[in-house]
Amino acid sequence: MNTAHEIPGRPADFIRFAVLGPVRAWQGEQELDLGSPQQRAVLATLLSRRGRPVTVGELVDAVWGEKPPPAAVSVLRTYVSRLRKVLEPGRAAGDPSRVVVSIADGYLVRVPEGALDLGVFEARLAEAKRLRAAGDVSAAAELLHTALGEWEGTPLAGLPGPLAEAERSRLHEERLNALESRLEIDVQLGRHSEVIAELTSLTGEHPLREQLCRLLMLALYRSGRQAEALAAYRRTRHTLVTELAIEPGAPLRELHDRILAADRSLDPSVAARQTDPVEAPAELPGWPAAPSRGAADVARPAQLPADLPTFTGRRAELEQARALLPEEGDFPATVVISAIDGMAAIGKTTLALHWAHRIAHRFPDGQLFINLRGFDPVAPTVPPGEAIRDFLDALDVPPQRIPAGLDAQVALYRSLLANRRMLIVLDNARDTDQVRPLLPGSSGSMVIVTSRNELAGLVVGHGAHPLTLNPLTHTEAHDFLAKRLSAERLAAEPEAAAELIEYSARLPLALAIIAARAATNPGFPLSAIAEDLKECQGSLDAFAGGDITMDVRAVFSSSYNALSGPAARMFRLLGLHSGPDISTPAAAGLAELPLREARGLLGELKRANLLIEHHPGRYTLHDLLRVYAAERVHAETTPQERDRAVERLLTWYVHTADAAYTQITPHRPQIALEPKPPSCRPLAFTTHEQALDWCTIERANLVLAVHKAAESGLPGIAWRLPALLWGFFYLRTHMKDWVDTARTGLSAARSAHDREGEAQGLMDLAAALRLSGEIDEAIDHLHQAMVLYRELGDTYGRAVAVANLGDGYVEAGQLGKAVEYIRRGLALFRVLGSTWSQGIDLSNLGDVYQRLGRFDEATDCLEQALTVLRVSGDRWVEGITLDILGTVRHRLHQHDDAVAHYQQALEAHRDVGNRWGEGHTLGHLGDTYLASGQPKAARTSWRLALAILESFDHPEAEEIREKLVGLDERSSIRQSEPVIGLRAGTPAGG
Repeated sequence: MNTAHEIPGRPADFIRFAVLGPVRAWQGEQELDLGSPQQRAVLATLLSRRGRPVTVGELVDAVWGEKPPPAAVSVLRTYVSRLRKVLEPGRAAGDPSRVVVSIADGYLVRVPEGALDLGVFEARLAEAKRLRAAGDVSAAAELLHTALGEWEGTPLAGLPGPLAEAERSRLHEERLNALESRLEIDVQLGRHSEVIAELTSLTGEHPLREQLCRLLMLALYRSGRQAEALAAYRRTRHTLVTELAIEPGAPLRELHDRILAADRSLDPSVAARQTDPVEAPAELPGWPAAPSRGAADVARPAQLPADLPTFTGRRAELEQARALLPEEGDFPATVVISAIDGMAAIGKTTLALHWAHRIAHRFPDGQLFINLRGFDPVAPTVPPGEAIRDFLDALDVPPQRIPAGLDAQVALYRSLLANRRMLIVLDNARDTDQVRPLLPGSSGSMVIVTSRNELAGLVVGHGAHPLTLNPLTHTEAHDFLAKRLSAERLAAEPEAAAELIEYSARLPLALAIIAARAATNPGFPLSAIAEDLKECQGSLDAFAGGDITMDVRAVFSSSYNALSGPAARMFRLLGLHSGPDISTPAAAGLAELPLREARGLLGELKRANLLIEHHPGRYTLHDLLRVYAAERVHAETTPQERDRAVERLLTWYVHTADAAYTQITPHRPQIALEPKPPSCRPLAFTTHEQALDWCTIERANLVLAVHKAAESGLPGIAWRLPALLWGFFYLRTHMKDWVDTARTGLSAARSAHDREGEAQGLMDLAAALRLSGEIDEAIDHLHQAMVLYRELGDTYGRAVAVANLGDGYVEAGQLGKAVEYIRRGLALFRVLGSTWSQGIDLSNLGDVYQRLGRFDEATDCLEQALTVLRVSGDRWVEGITLDILGTVRHRLHQHDDAVAHYQQALEAHRDVGNRWGEGHTLGHLGDTYLASGQPKAARTSWRLALAILESFDHPEAEEIREKLVGLDERSSIRQSEPVIGLRAGTPAGG
């Protein structure tokens, strides 16, 4: 199954499933999270029926067997509900599922043709069988190679339940049968030498399968290894006699006797003449015809190093590579070039060789291989002339016929390759100039190039197909370790296995070093190895090896040393950034460089695959490269240089956050900042949406920046950043981040004895705690802030704290105290002449009055608030005030007026991007529609509200979901009055 690219002719959201390995699913190119093993087992059971229904009882038996849990049916329906949500994320609430369909007392899965890898596998087996029967043996072999290449390890890996176990056994037998058929054809086609290693491994794994032993014996004998063929027979016979007390079957005994008798009919040349002519490797349509020549006349080099027997994963990449060659039909009119690039230690050579071995049979004139040593930590780079001479030697060109000049050598090399079908692997290339002379000049051949650099020159100038390798997926990394250490050892310590994968950052070389350590110490528990790695975090010492080519630090160093000086400095400085990624402007601030120069250096690092551009203009380091960059920056710079760089980056963040703050919350008082250094070039925003988008993208970096500032002795930045992010955290309901950063900022201000910062930190933390439901702690912090502002002589700050205490008491249910404090705050704001703060307090006071049922007073306060807020242009609080006014009308059963106010509130929420407020008001609007006898309108409003609230994982989503379920089931539903208003959520003035 194609896991990386769209299937031709399929829509972009076409769902595909895989069971020939871990159970997985994709929608377009995006892999879906299928949940727990039991939930995946439910999906696997449905998929196994190929569109036929499965009853609930059958599903329970399949997942839990004879001992299901007491609430098995309920749990099962939950799994189905979750699968539907994952497989159809765009399905509206209440719409029937088109994928997991309810049928009577059960379910079925609708799987389009070609969407299940097992179905594709079985179709290919059937077609291969037909082709073989028709005499097209070569095509059958290629189809079997392709079909078996789709497997990702143990089918239904990790799934519990009796059905999964039975299905695994069945599929394992089906795969072995297909494998035997493919190997039999390979031997028949004269590829006996190529399959010996695979057959040796398989007979070791399956010593009782006589067909595998027979094929191994025949392959060994035809390769001139008669003694080994007889030894293979003796091993199998001994196993059969010892374990089963039986002799080998007649076909195996007969082959043994024929080998002893040196039966000439077993010789490959005789066997080829005796087979049907179509069983010999056929010419592929559209390929240049192989020149007529004798085997003794022209060399057929076979220089490929051995394939890694433990190779696993890279399914999507192999599928992308496989697509470069036609399964059948015309061959491209030009030479095919695949350029595989990626960071050091990512597994480029391993993938290239594995792929080369899979397709070598399609290039009957031989294979050439050379390590160009472009980034070798010890040996020098191989110049093109030396590589050409090596290839000419392999092609049996006498030394006296090799011309002196490079151009003449290239011409001779290309002449020899003309009209030949050869596979050429150029490993570890430095750049395009090193590769270009080694490219054939005519069609029929294929070139596979690997490099740590992006070889854009090959792509642009020679039509190469780029393939960039990323770290293994978690599943691939698990299979990588299982292949080397056994699945049983990993299953015995699943948590330790997961830690090993995490510490390796899913880098193949790091995983190989970990696996080697565990394999050479079989008595060590994996948890002990994981603990050693944990102690080495922040260093690459755990991934050092005696062989320099197996030392992660040395491998990284060869790439780092090839950089220009400015790019190496940029790479080092990136080791100081603790966030998940960095933008070009932020990197420019870190390095104190103009934007254009920074962009060029980041591009150089990206081309060297030392940096990943995961989104235009945004870059990230692989976890182990981040560690290496941190090592380099600590080794090559002074503490003062590092401190200045960190301060430059954090200063850039705080000044850009200030620019966003003025757009998101234009009416809130400004936060006084330290003067901006001349070299600091923060971003500027012209719209509210731009500012919110930037905060959303940079959210993780901004949170980490607060902690970094506190750790780095920059308390002013540590408490100012949360204050500047107030509006963003509120609008996007990032409560955990808000509380976390506000606590850190407050702690930093207190440690620095910064009383102004402490007061602001108390206010920010109180706001975050109140909206997180920690009301008592919020009230305590507000009392502290009120006292501190009084001591500082800050009347406005004290007024804000008093007004916010009113909000806190509302949430605590102490409405009498709430009225007292809000009115005290309102009086202070009137004395200070702060009109904007008065508008917020009037809105909050109106909300308290409507909760108390004092609707006339509520209406009076709310209308006064609207007048003030509209004069000041505060659409944010205007939207909240309109929502509260709609709630008053709803409670008075004035439904038309309530709808009008809610609609106006929605317009205001949307103007300022208040998605939380929008979802809340849509919920209220649905209540009013239902109360006024409009259930369809209520359903529409609630669905819109649910979509918004679910996107924030907001607690109100569950309440809306229950209302929709009640409405859809036409059961009685409690028509709750929206007594609880939005709350201004904007503590007055603060």
